[in-house]
Amino acid sequence: MLELGIKSLLSYLLGSLMGSLIVGQLRGGVDIRTQGSGNAGGTNALRTQGKLFALWVVVIDVGKGVLAAGWLPHVAVPGVGLDVSVDREWLTMACAGSVILGHVYPLWYGFHGGKGAATLVGALVGIQPTLLLPVLIVWLVVLLFSGYVGLATMCASVALPLYVWATQPMLPSALMTFSVLVAAFVIFTHRSNIARMLQGSERRARKPWLLRR
Repeated sequence: MLELGIKSLLSYLLGSLMGSLIVGQLRGGVDIRTQGSGNAGGTNALRTQGKLFALWVVVIDVGKGVLAAGWLPHVAVPGVGLDVSVDREWLTMACAGSVILGHVYPLWYGFHGGKGAATLVGALVGIQPTLLLPVLIVWLVVLLFSGYVGLATMCASVALPLYVWATQPMLPSALMTFSVLVAAFVIFTHRSNIARMLQGSERRARKPWLLRR
């Protein structure tokens, strides 16, 4: 159990390394939480700082998800080692969930982070890359037809547990549990987007919006 606790903590701390704020510091102290939507994620980075800035943000935020879910569960931490009594699948899901939690509530930045989408993408790559396909397809389709990035992200997160349920009849409990919880968490982190959509004030991505007149 020590390994589970230590690696979950390390994943959370890794998640707390915010790509937008790291790149912002390297760019002269830019804090995108004071600009645009106030979110520290890739979408706000793109809107307020441009493509190159946003690219590096996404690389960092996706990369930490890959490391936490795909690498850390299988590495022997000095002084801890590999505990044979710890189920690797549950450990992987714990690390994946912890890195996403760290991204949304980063210790290093006053618990004010992003919404978890990019880090979730990285975690899915680390868990099982094929899980990313339905998520990306749903995200792209919803974005193309609605123009709402937040709505596309929420729908894509819901597609994850549906895909797991439809394609894996044995329903691995760890993966299914993670999928359901992360979908609910992503919707929770996008509650402000939901409020703005209901008010008609949510910003739309106009270029890919197919239903515009």
